[in-house]
Amino acid sequence: MRNDLNKRDNETVSVIMAVYNCEETVGEAIESILNQTYKDIQLVICNDCSADNTAQVVKEYADKYPDKIVSIENETNMKLPYSLNHCLEYATGKYIARMDGDDYSYPERFEAQVNYLKEHEDVDLVGCEMDIYNGKEVVGRATAKNKPGLDDVIWSPFKHATIMTYAYVYEELGGYSLEKRAIRVEDADLWIRFYEKGFVGENINEAYYRVLEDENTISRRKLKDRINGIKTIRFAIDTLGLSKKVLIIPILKLPVALIPRPVYKILHNMKSK
Repeated sequence: MRNDLNKRDNETVSVIMAVYNCEETVGEAIESILNQTYKDIQLVICNDCSADNTAQVVKEYADKYPDKIVSIENETNMKLPYSLNHCLEYATGKYIARMDGDDYSYPERFEAQVNYLKEHEDVDLVGCEMDIYNGKEVVGRATAKNKPGLDDVIWSPFKHATIMTYAYVYEELGGYSLEKRAIRVEDADLWIRFYEKGFVGENINEAYYRVLEDENTISRRKLKDRINGIKTIRFAIDTLGLSKKVLIIPILKLPVALIPRPVYKILHNMKSK
């Protein structure tokens, strides 16, 4: 931890969660935060103009737990990066953690991550592995490298929704990029700027998080999102001095976005087993 950058002396974990049309899952996601073994928690939820009953579910929890939950709204649908930045405006904790409205954090997650950061003073951010959940059962595990570095930056060195970092990291990076190039790849853009600043991140090789990957989520990424991914890799090349060879595989993967949805679902499920 960079003590010269740390401006908050509390031990609060502020959880930032942007939600959109997840009325069926957001309650369980909130409960998983409220039921953490680590109790000093602030949950900041930004509703991005959901068209379903998500806002009402969030309001009921916020009314019930006013000392734990801050509920905010975007005036128009602004997408994930803007919504997370909106959450950051209200986050008061020394630690900032991510959470998605259709996922689940296991009870020991924050306690394990806070302890890890305290035990590794040179580490600015910690992630973990994820159990892959299809809506009925866990079907696989998304693993993570314990000590990723520059060579891993284009391969998702951290599972975005699992991270916990210090408030000063987001302050130094200016939050999430709102550039069109970063749409749907805002996490990759964040890692590039994270490494550019000389920050250090590591992963705990345990699954403290369960990610939902059902029929609606596994084929959500479109061709334009993959193109944005390539543009962001170019940004990494320019920013971090990476070899242009790192573009080869992402370019070769572009046709994946054209695979019919039923076929993609079968292939994805095979990969997860």
